[in-house]
Amino acid sequence: MQVGLIIIGDEILSGKRQDSHLAKFIALLSERGMQLAWAQYLGDDRALLAARLREAFASGDLVVSCGGIGATPDDHTRQAAAEALGRPLALHAEARELIWQRILKMAEEQGTTADPEHADSRRRFEMGVFPQGAGIVPNPYNKIPGFFVGDVHFVPGFPVMAHPMMAWVLDRYPQLHRQVGVLERSLIVQGAMEASLTPLMEAVEAEFGGIKVFSLPSVDHPQWGRCIELGVKGDAAQLSLAYDALKRGVTAFGASIGTEMVR
Repeated sequence: MQVGLIIIGDEILSGKRQDSHLAKFIALLSERGMQLAWAQYLGDDRALLAARLREAFASGDLVVSCGGIGATPDDHTRQAAAEALGRPLALHAEARELIWQRILKMAEEQGTTADPEHADSRRRFEMGVFPQGAGIVPNPYNKIPGFFVGDVHFVPGFPVMAHPMMAWVLDRYPQLHRQVGVLERSLIVQGAMEASLTPLMEAVEAEFGGIKVFSLPSVDHPQWGRCIELGVKGDAAQLSLAYDALKRGVTAFGASIGTEMVR
């Protein structure tokens, strides 16, 4: 099972708001010894969302989708999820109760009386209308939940809400957690072209199953100038052996090795 992230909102694509979900999700995954396989940024377009969510539901991946689950006209995620699943939308009983508890608290704070039939209350209850059969993702910030169907989870766009909800989602999958340790080793190579090192990279990957070799070239690195960060990541049991083989290959090639890094 791979892990994917979907970030929804015209405000992200237009630059009105800066995304903080990607970096935080990667950090939450890293804390659990997990890695992100893919990410998508999507606008508030219901047809596009339905198409992409249909792919997410069919993928078998653990997916978190951020944004668009409110009840204003520019929020389309709940409706798109229902369309992708071919299910009707329905008010979730537990979600309604959680939203009602939030309404009561707000009324108490404001010194007013809560009425479940008031137009504002009915609009708030719409935030608990999910695809039929959905489960809820708890929201520790204000109780208004997200939801999930299968392995695809939906949380709000607000980081203060979304980030603890992301952590809750990941902790639903303890079987995917790995002991946190050294998952990546790399070195700075100078005096070699990336194309010339490709056969070495392919040989290391072929020899060590579960290891990926990566290459990050720079033409104007502020510290090392023209260089390549060359490294290995993946299976902790084979990481050191694969790294040693990579380092020997670079030395045999005649390139210069600078800083070595462990992550």
